[in-house]
Amino acid sequence: MIPAGSLLVAEDLHKTYGRSAALDGASFSIHPGEVVAVLGPSGSGKSTLLHCLAGIVTPDSGRITYDGRDLTAMTDAERSALRRTEFGFVFQFGQLVPELTCTENVALPLRLAGVRRRAAERTALEWMERLEVADTGDQRPGEVSGGQGQRVAVARSLVTSPRVVFADEPTGALDSYSGERVMELLTEAARSANTAVVLVTHEPRVAAYSDRDIIVRDGRTRDPDHTL
Repeated sequence: MIPAGSLLVAEDLHKTYGRSAALDGASFSIHPGEVVAVLGPSGSGKSTLLHCLAGIVTPDSGRITYDGRDLTAMTDAERSALRRTEFGFVFQFGQLVPELTCTENVALPLRLAGVRRRAAERTALEWMERLEVADTGDQRPGEVSGGQGQRVAVARSLVTSPRVVFADEPTGALDSYSGERVMELLTEAARSANTAVVLVTHEPRVAAYSDRDIIVRDGRTRDPDHTL
């Protein structure tokens, strides 16, 4: 049974690479504004699940529904457009563009969507203030600390007002204090914007910021609260 009001739902996903099954009947659901942690050991399939949910990887079988639309039936162009406008991403190492300033990095998704530079950078600075990194605006990624860089990456993920943010080990390269501050700011900003967050992690202290946990093991999911 699909939980009523779900924004993003995956049902019975299978994905095989060669002879290895990355996903073997995985299911998932998330509501608007909800933070769900996807937990599991290395190689369990949690990152593959995230990539399928985000439309980056197409499952071999199963169905993914986003806002009532069949994600698995969309064209590559339609999924790419969705990732530019309605999905945001935070990765373990930020993946900021080193040649751009921090403000330009945050503004980049808006610029790619056709927003004029001045307006894009104004919105970028508003998000950087919320993530407490406005003072890094003129600096390049190599000139800021790891924690600051990751907060810039979080600001970039939220700048388009996405409906879902996918965060893959967002604190994996940070010390405990910086990681906890990143999680505090990410979850606070997402909840205030009613943005759902799919959080892939293997760290219980990071998962503690979520509303609900989904356990992935051997490509299968276990959701203690919801059953699909």
